[in-house]
Amino acid sequence: MGESNNVLASSAMSASYNMVLQIMFRVMTFLLNAFILRNRYVTEDMLGVVNVRLTLLYSTILFVAREAFRRACLSQKESQKWQQTINLIWCNLPLGIISGAVFGFVWSTQLETPDPEVIPHYHLAVLIFATSAVLELLAEPLWVLGQAFLFVKLKVLIEGIAIAGRCLLTVVLVVFFPQLGILAFCFAQLCFTILFVGLYYLYFLRYIIHSSKKDDEFPLKKIQDFFPRRIPNEPWTSYELALLTWSFFKQGFLKQLLTEGERYVMTLFNVLSFANQGIYDTINNLGSLAARFIFLPIEESGYLFFAQTLVRDVDVNKQPKESIDLASSVLKCLLKVVVLIGVIIWVFGAAYSYLLLDIYAGSLLSTEPGPTLLKWFSFYVLLLAINGTTECFVFAAMSQEQVDRYNKKMLLFSVLFLISSWYLTKTIGSVGFILANCLNMSARISHSIYFTRNYFKDSSYRPLRGLIPSWPVLAVCILSYLVTKYSESQFCCERGWLFRFVHVGVGGVCLLLVIATILITEKELISFITEQWRTRQKSKVAENTKSSTKDRNSSSRGGEDAKKSR
Repeated sequence: MGESNNVLASSAMSASYNMVLQIMFRVMTFLLNAFILRNRYVTEDMLGVVNVRLTLLYSTILFVAREAFRRACLSQKESQKWQQTINLIWCNLPLGIISGAVFGFVWSTQLETPDPEVIPHYHLAVLIFATSAVLELLAEPLWVLGQAFLFVKLKVLIEGIAIAGRCLLTVVLVVFFPQLGILAFCFAQLCFTILFVGLYYLYFLRYIIHSSKKDDEFPLKKIQDFFPRRIPNEPWTSYELALLTWSFFKQGFLKQLLTEGERYVMTLFNVLSFANQGIYDTINNLGSLAARFIFLPIEESGYLFFAQTLVRDVDVNKQPKESIDLASSVLKCLLKVVVLIGVIIWVFGAAYSYLLLDIYAGSLLSTEPGPTLLKWFSFYVLLLAINGTTECFVFAAMSQEQVDRYNKKMLLFSVLFLISSWYLTKTIGSVGFILANCLNMSARISHSIYFTRNYFKDSSYRPLRGLIPSWPVLAVCILSYLVTKYSESQFCCERGWLFRFVHVGVGGVCLLLVIATILITEKELISFITEQWRTRQKSKVAENTKSSTKDRNSSSRGGEDAKKSR
């Protein structure tokens, strides 16, 4: 039980640090885009090419090359031989080179090329983004080790520095060297990759120098351990781990289609111009802020916790009782947290989408279909929250056979999603992308709920009850929706800033009322969060006490040695 609590505490700490990272990243990107859009340093066409076309290339290469290895290798570390795991992870580099060459060729020659007069250096930009993705894979073994051994601050620190470097360089190049055009974004992306990879190697080089004193369990003892090598009298890698990786690899293609489906439809079928792609992507980034800086860290840390707490392919009644008790409680509370946050975003997004877009980029985004897109995104965020949390449990609990069966279902989800995206966008415009995503998320949530119910059906655990907020919370949310919509019709947004402030004030009062109702009625959730916070504080005190004791013992031994030498 103590070990599971330690994993939970570290996962919670990782989630909080990841939230800080995502908030910082999104705030910087938010301000960067607002600065660029309001001052017209780049065109909407360039935003479409960079944020949709090139970013899709970059994310596709990384997803294909590394996602399966990450999911497979973050299992319970006690059962792993880490040199075999590192050998397996390094397979992502040749895979990344191959996928980079293939996708780079497709992006350069098979897709519609932007007008060279409007977007010069497009082919060079494709080469730079593909190269950046491949180079980033050099840090993958160290990233996996850092996550598996719960280096909770490391990811935030390194990615934060790399993101800050990319944002600052982008602003400098766009403002002072506008003649570079799209190459400004390319150089900034290379800056990110160099900082990301370099800082990981520098950190672990420094760490292994002191590892013999700090952590005897940590597998890296010398520089050669960073890289693949043969193991005497042992297979080069674990067959079971390789098989699990292959299962996740097959699933990866399908999940990437579902994750980036609208960008693939835009890129492959040209349903929107580059300018409209840029506008849609900007609103997409705004609409998914909460999903990225709140729900994604919760999903990543939740998967890490469940993967290290549960034993795959073992019935719920045969799991260690302490582990399954904690896993059920955590899943229920995670679901309650993300549902409450998602409902709040949905309720207030309906009345404040127009105001946010008007403040952010003026009439460029606040004219239709901008506000409608953002309102639908508010609902989509709720579905994203539920899907991410349920799937992080499902993927950690599934056996390899179940993962393989799910791959076939994902194929069906992917086909239906792409068809619905294409049809709905052709029929009703860019809003069709969001509606198709909502349908896709609903199907995946239904599958996850079905799996989770079957997983716990022969036990007394009912974690899916976390999906339903208390009735007082639902009632207050409905009231807040009606009040804020009425406020929008009366005070926003053509009557000046004073009326806008009144509208914001009304929303603030309603939000405080919702939060107060949650604190009063969701007692189980509040109790769980409080308990975990106290456990974390006790762990910190214990670690500090242990460290102080070691220092005193070291000083005492030093004094005795000095006396003996005299």
